[in-house]
Amino acid sequence: MISYKILLSAASLALFASCANQNIDSNSVKPLYITEPVKFDTDDPAIWVNPTDPAQSLIVGTDKDENGGLYVYDLKGKIIQEKTRALKRPNNVDIAYGLKLGGKSFDIAVAAERLTHKLRIFSLPDMQELDNGGIPIFEGETGLEFRDLMGIALYTSPVGKIYAIAGRKSGPTDGTYLWQYLLEDDGSGKVKATLVRKFGNYSGKKEIEAIAVDNEMGFVYYSDEQVGVRKYYADPAKGNEELALFATEGFQDDNEGISIYKTSANAGYILVSDQSANQFKVYSREGDGSPHNHPFITSVKTSTNQSDGSDIVSIPLNNDFKHGLFVAMSDDKTYHLYRWEDIAGKTLKINP
Repeated sequence: MISYKILLSAASLALFASCANQNIDSNSVKPLYITEPVKFDTDDPAIWVNPTDPAQSLIVGTDKDENGGLYVYDLKGKIIQEKTRALKRPNNVDIAYGLKLGGKSFDIAVAAERLTHKLRIFSLPDMQELDNGGIPIFEGETGLEFRDLMGIALYTSPVGKIYAIAGRKSGPTDGTYLWQYLLEDDGSGKVKATLVRKFGNYSGKKEIEAIAVDNEMGFVYYSDEQVGVRKYYADPAKGNEELALFATEGFQDDNEGISIYKTSANAGYILVSDQSANQFKVYSREGDGSPHNHPFITSVKTSTNQSDGSDIVSIPLNNDFKHGLFVAMSDDKTYHLYRWEDIAGKTLKINP
């Protein structure tokens, strides 16, 4: 079974989306919806697929500011105010399904709260706190910005263990930039995080923020900005060997957000934000001749501006998103919601 990572009135929202679209390049793919804006600075979205009614799925996005927060949207981009949670500069967010706490199963949203150096964990869809006020990570690190939490991705193992893989603003170049934590019950029905490994090469050029996990294939990818996308096993028992470095050429500036569209359990596409070019470069998920050879396929120009984070699901959600949903941030305080068939065009495959 594939795991899915996947303020205004409705009339006002439609007006906002219409006005926002007036500034979109005529050659770019147009979003079906643009979300209501956050207060400060959007950064990273994650999609929660409602397991009983996909049409009631949600989008969770970060507002990256000292007085920012986690915002929750419906599939038309409308903010659900009662689910919004205040946080201290949350950078990235990811979602996992079925964490066991107190004898119950919870879907969770995990955010990286940079200013407190903590993971913040909330249940879905109700956004109830599960972390006793936050879980400190990168403890013991003393280097400048070595504890400034940024990227976060969640890995669910074949036996159902859920891990958080975290990146930071800066870190060592000795192959220990990313830290991986096992998330589990602390005995009181709340979450604890146990450090299980340190891994990941880092060039030292800029930072590592965008991290994505392919649960079915068991890999983690991350953007070493201005260098490329690095690939490792997501299972800590499989070791810390770097399996691939790709997406190294043709980027205008930073390689950023990573999203994975799955056409089957072991095929599909890896989308990487070419941030300053306002486009996404697409690579083979399954590889060519080798599972770790990820050739470039095409570039897709989008309506987003300076896109950091993105997420994607490859299943039908509703009549708007019959073949999947791609969500990407734009630096005008919004997220753009695309139909997969519009992103795919005539080049990429579309799930039935």
